[in-house]
Amino acid sequence: MRPGPKTISPLLALLALCLVALAPATAAAATERTVTVEASATLKVPNDSASVGLSVSLERGSRTAALQAVSAKLRRVIGAVQAIPGVGDGDIRTGRISVRRSFQGDRPTYRASEGIGVTLHEPDRAGELVAAAIGAGATGIRGPNFFVGDTEAAATAALSAAFEKARGRATALAKAAGASLGQALSIDEGGGAEFAPAPEAKTVGSTDCAIAPAPARRVSADACAGPPPPTKPGVSTVSATVRVVFALQ
Repeated sequence: MRPGPKTISPLLALLALCLVALAPATAAAATERTVTVEASATLKVPNDSASVGLSVSLERGSRTAALQAVSAKLRRVIGAVQAIPGVGDGDIRTGRISVRRSFQGDRPTYRASEGIGVTLHEPDRAGELVAAAIGAGATGIRGPNFFVGDTEAAATAALSAAFEKARGRATALAKAAGASLGQALSIDEGGGAEFAPAPEAKTVGSTDCAIAPAPARRVSADACAGPPPPTKPGVSTVSATVRVVFALQ
């Protein structure tokens, strides 16, 4: 008896069908064209916050008297600062308390000191805050230092600007290659946004009361008598970099 025609197993038939179906997709992937660009953007962002350090330092004949005098005066300073618009709950932090003994001849004296740090969300009022603190009894000032409080919004704006710059470069490259730009296939944020104070970020004070940003120097209260010193919050800069892969059509 002559053998009949050979039959193909169902498994081999299924494998053959899969290979046929995958062939167009593989060919399309091999011919897909992309363009990869990297771009950075730097934005100037208005400083919307300021920090000021205030201290009270007094000398008395005993440790207890020195601490009590400093505490009473510092409470008045805190009350005056809290009345300034832009200083909210949680914006005042107490600092280190110290008591040091010295001698005037044979007689010992004790100098007590305590400070606070203040965050101000209306930085144009920094001079007003300083004047109020001095009027309430502050004996030392550090700052103001201006900065961007909403760093997340500033970083997002810088990333968006970097992406738009990347899209513009990719569009030019696509045109040079005789193609048009397609959708973004992948986006890589290069290292995150970086903040830096700009040269314009400075405080302007009178010659009688020089109040400078970081690195700030301490200023005596007597030097700041008179009207509030004018302040200019200035701007900071935020930079961001993105790497984007676009499809070419």
